[in-house]
Amino acid sequence: MGVSRRRLLRIGAAGSAAVLVGTSAVSSGRLRAPRWIGGDPFALGVASGDPTPDGVVLWTRLAPDPLAPDGHGGMAFDPVTVDYEVAHDEGFRQVVARGSAVATRELAHSVHPEVRGLEPDRWYYYRFRAGSALSPVGRTRTAPPFGRATARLRFAFASCQSWSSGYFTAYQHMSREDLDLVVHLGDYIYERSWTNGREGVPASAVFRTEAVDLTDYRLRYAQVKAEAPLRAAHAAFPWLTTMDDHEVDNNWAGDSPGLGFDIYRLPFLFRRRKAAAFQAMYEHQPLRIEQLPSGPNILLHRRFHYGDLADITMLDTRSYRTPLACGDGDVVVGCDERAAPDRTILGARQRDWLLDGLSGSRARWQVLGNQVSMSRTDTDPGPEVAMGTDAWDGYLADRAAVLGAAAARGAGNLVVITGDRHQHCASDLRRDHGDPDSPVVASEFIGTSITSGGDGSDASPGVRRLMAANPDLKFSNSQRGYVRVELDHDLWRSDFRVLPYVRRPDAPIHTRATYVVQNDIPGVVQAWRPDAPDPAEPDTDAGPDTDAAGPR
Repeated sequence: MGVSRRRLLRIGAAGSAAVLVGTSAVSSGRLRAPRWIGGDPFALGVASGDPTPDGVVLWTRLAPDPLAPDGHGGMAFDPVTVDYEVAHDEGFRQVVARGSAVATRELAHSVHPEVRGLEPDRWYYYRFRAGSALSPVGRTRTAPPFGRATARLRFAFASCQSWSSGYFTAYQHMSREDLDLVVHLGDYIYERSWTNGREGVPASAVFRTEAVDLTDYRLRYAQVKAEAPLRAAHAAFPWLTTMDDHEVDNNWAGDSPGLGFDIYRLPFLFRRRKAAAFQAMYEHQPLRIEQLPSGPNILLHRRFHYGDLADITMLDTRSYRTPLACGDGDVVVGCDERAAPDRTILGARQRDWLLDGLSGSRARWQVLGNQVSMSRTDTDPGPEVAMGTDAWDGYLADRAAVLGAAAARGAGNLVVITGDRHQHCASDLRRDHGDPDSPVVASEFIGTSITSGGDGSDASPGVRRLMAANPDLKFSNSQRGYVRVELDHDLWRSDFRVLPYVRRPDAPIHTRATYVVQNDIPGVVQAWRPDAPDPAEPDTDAGPDTDAAGPR
């Protein structure tokens, strides 16, 4: 993916120079690495992402002291040349691509080389070198060619990984799955402050205040990326990433701040805060140059093709939305404001781009990588209708437009994958959620959190209320974990993977339930009883029956 002249002019001269040295070497001269004293400069691991049929973007960040209080990871001012290799084999005897990028202080000594010229639909191995230091080996996979017959795709999706809420054991299990891809749907970090760390682990002083500037956000990313299970999952598969609210500020919406630090509710300070948060996100994720932020703006909605089998569309439901209706996103009764036709969660341009993509797709499955629940979620099983307004329930016009497009296609193969809720859910999506007799036109699978909310429980009172109030909700569970997906031309299968606890490390994992979607038949179907043994592996103890916190 090239850098357009317009893009460089918008970034500015200084910024474009920093970008170019972060993606590829800009001259034949080499910038010598320092003598690495103390920690490993590759302590934050390696990653790859945004795969195409002929390439991927690779990522690493030099940080021998990841939690150095200044946010620079123990690096000095000087830029450093970082070499990379891509090979067919893990021993690097068959190297197919080599190159260099320059890590600069402006981008926290991160690099994002975009490798092209690879063969489609195959595995590769990659590694970095900086001076005498060699990185861990990562594994990545290119996508099948657009439109080519593709028999199968397997991926996992995850979200919501508050470091202080528990251990990232779920990623330890995910890294051992047979997957082609991982999709992360947001809340990769949490901006909020905490005084208590994990059980038995005191919180460092740098995390006792809310993140509001570039140093703060860099430290949040460094903290989570230093976790060995997360590093393993990044090294095992290519990732597609987007964001939700906690990468910036809880419940933020477009130009409107959320619930965080009071002074940063001033518009100009909130724009500065967004710019810092977006830069730190880019510095720590395998994103292409097109995703480099320009101040308080970032381009995260993008589409990926997997042969003739699936189009995966990653949405941004934060940057362009209108302010939350009827308050700050809490559950409210009534709220006619939700139905206003000018309210949008996508913004007009992203909505039109999405609808054009749905109408023009030739793939068997259309997959939306989405941050907040699209399905109707009433929290009162009685006669009252009580809904939160931070999700699609607060933006009825956009939901109607998207589900109307699914109905117009008539294929029935729109599947929405979602994070945020800290619950596993399987739901039908109707053309008109205000009419219980409206046809089902799509399906939604919501993944629980990696850690947020603590250990969680299998059948909490909150889950029982949701099931009673929402007939289109077919399954819900509040344990922690992720969703494993397998799809072919006839069937979509979602396995809800759960852990009995996360407040202690080394939890086992099992599949709590499996739901499927059949080709040309919209809506979710239970594949086996949630209380039956997992057909693929033995069941485990369900863990302590403690209720989970909500997505706030």
